[in-house]
Amino acid sequence: MVRIASVEGRAKLIVEDGSAAVDVAGASAGAFGPDPASLYDGWDEFRAWAGDALGEDGAAPFDSEPFDPARAGPPSPAPKQVFAVALNYVDHAAESGLRTPDDPLVFAKYVSAFSGPVTEVVLPEGHVDWECELVAVISRRAHRIDASDGWSHVAGLTVGQDISERVLQRSGPVPQFGLGKSHPGFAPSGPVLVTADEFDDPDDLALGCEVNGQTMQSARTADMIFPVPVLIAYLSRVVTLLPGDVIFTGTPPGVGMGRNPQVFLRPGDHLRSYVEGIGELHQRFVAGR
Repeated sequence: MVRIASVEGRAKLIVEDGSAAVDVAGASAGAFGPDPASLYDGWDEFRAWAGDALGEDGAAPFDSEPFDPARAGPPSPAPKQVFAVALNYVDHAAESGLRTPDDPLVFAKYVSAFSGPVTEVVLPEGHVDWECELVAVISRRAHRIDASDGWSHVAGLTVGQDISERVLQRSGPVPQFGLGKSHPGFAPSGPVLVTADEFDDPDDLALGCEVNGQTMQSARTADMIFPVPVLIAYLSRVVTLLPGDVIFTGTPPGVGMGRNPQVFLRPGDHLRSYVEGIGELHQRFVAGR
């Protein structure tokens, strides 16, 4: 069981209670890190070392520092590919006025939208919406694998927000998903990456979000139409998944666009997002400058 974070550009091991961080490069005498992205290129070796490094009780036998999520970045800060999945919950498809898909609906987000778990987001023009999601990070190359082998290609899970500007997203003769969901700060993730063996059932985790303390989304990942291993298998039929690649697995119902009347984010709003057993994101929204 391993938890990692990216703190000011350095890979950190997080002790089990989340209170302290151990510098990976220092603790491993330079064998791993300090760049968090480099961990995924040799994930199996790193995972074996990290599992032994913290010991059975999850405590840190090395020098540690307090872990402050406000100093953290995305756990996979420089993926070569970022995938996102639309309409992966039946009730979200219904609130969007669309039928349930027969196969995963995939689009791309862009790395320039990535940010850490505690951020200030500048609101662009338009209607900015929330979409809390479970995010999976790939641990090894995958091409044409079976769903039964999907979890073995996952480094870990984290919390994500697929923040969306709906006017641009829905403009033109075909949707502009990639652009409408990739303004600066529109892809926060973190605060930590948690290996799947830490969960009793990684296919059934509670997730949701609140705006100014009001619950907007509350669901379980067991409600996904296409679970994580199925998504990995489906993607790998076409592309080669690479270590560190990020998959936003889809949002449950409760988005602002699906409400009557519709509700969108405004300056001063605080968005809190969570996934059970992983942690929370906190975004504060400010007016465009």
